[in-house]
Amino acid sequence: MHGNGREIRATSIQRQYLFGLLSAVGLISTWYFNIQFSQEPGGSGALRFFRDIYANNASSSISNDLTVVAITFLVWSYFEAKRLAMRMWWLFIPLTFVIALACAFPLFLLLRERKMAANS
Repeated sequence: MHGNGREIRATSIQRQYLFGLLSAVGLISTWYFNIQFSQEPGGSGALRFFRDIYANNASSSISNDLTVVAITFLVWSYFEAKRLAMRMWWLFIPLTFVIALACAFPLFLLLRERKMAANS
């Protein structure tokens, strides 16, 4: 292991701040556009949203890409949360699909980092 305990804790704290910042950026940068979408003429329902994310080949590609990443994140995070005895993992399911993967994934990494620091 490299470094002493103080250096390891400092690195962990730096990662926690980074993951917290990324989670906040993920929330703000996605919800800014979600709010814009909800204010557009033509309604803002879920059916319109899903129709629009498959509006062309480029948006279909990124939509499928993010869906696979989201499912992979949830599978991995389930086992990781179980391994580390992290409680309330299930909250990441609605957080991922209702809020944003860009918020949920770094938030999970933040909470994981805190749990690992507490366990060491």
